[in-house]
Amino acid sequence: MSDALINGLSGAGGGIIAQLITYPLQTVNTRQQTERDLKKEKRKLGTIQQMCQVVKHEGWGRLYGGLTPSLVGTAASQGVYYYFYQIFRNKAEVASLERMKKGVGDGSVGMLSSLLVAALSGCVNVLLTNPIWVIVTRMQTHTKISKKSQPGQTQLATPKEIILAASELPPFGTSHAVQEVFDEGGFWGFWRGVFPTLIMVSNPSIQFMLYETMLKNLKKRRALNRKSNNGVTAFEIFLLGALAKLGATVVTYPVLVVKSRLQAKQVSTGDKRHHYKGTLDAILKMIHYEGFYGFYKGMSTKIVQSVLAAAVLFMIKEELVKGARFLLTKKAITAVKSKPP
Repeated sequence: MSDALINGLSGAGGGIIAQLITYPLQTVNTRQQTERDLKKEKRKLGTIQQMCQVVKHEGWGRLYGGLTPSLVGTAASQGVYYYFYQIFRNKAEVASLERMKKGVGDGSVGMLSSLLVAALSGCVNVLLTNPIWVIVTRMQTHTKISKKSQPGQTQLATPKEIILAASELPPFGTSHAVQEVFDEGGFWGFWRGVFPTLIMVSNPSIQFMLYETMLKNLKKRRALNRKSNNGVTAFEIFLLGALAKLGATVVTYPVLVVKSRLQAKQVSTGDKRHHYKGTLDAILKMIHYEGFYGFYKGMSTKIVQSVLAAAVLFMIKEELVKGARFLLTKKAITAVKSKPP
């Protein structure tokens, strides 16, 4: 089994577990990002309060709306990302060693090379998996009162109206979301928001650049201190992953909000302020009607969710890689010993 495949499968496994743990936070955050309460009629709720409101008026199931396609998307995204990341990084390491032979550099992959490797992996991932995330966003932002909304009105309703609508409307499943996206934008509707999503490639690029840099520095420091163990513990990986994701999230959050707005259900009639024709149109309307605050809606929730998810992902992924390599090495040793002399 190749190193790239081991990293790809381990990344997929770690991503699924992280997604299961943090999914309710992700659902609430997506709703916060796509909230278009222009007149501020709705009382602002904290993350925990909003989760309680969803459970009270729509049921526990809505906190996990879109979980199935999200898990598929997470496994696909993490698998594709880590697979291509390892392939591109191996090439970058070979190139660095070649430069060292020529007297240039120390043979290690620099920050710029790490950034480029992460960016290329992210672009491949986005182009292949964007349709899945459009469906997930639709399912996360769907409320059971969506069909009760009238043209020209935001989707606001009293708890009584929500309960009434919930009893009348059938469950909104993956097939409903697929049909809705196709009816609204055709085949290319599944790639809606791909431009800001490609810009969002900078998020994992920054994240992995910070992570690899901090990990390399930590290993160097351990190597200099001969008395200490050169290995990195799972808890240290957890902390490094959290710090890296925190830095990346703060920088790229506004682009994430624009992406979510574009991928959520568009209001084609009534108030045109709620309908976005494209990325630039969304940015201009958000600035004009909501101000720069609109680009940071739900940021605190996103920081908690993404940092926790990234930390769990890195920790589990590294442990799975170690376990897989150990098993493969043990199998190879056993095979050699079993051979007759």
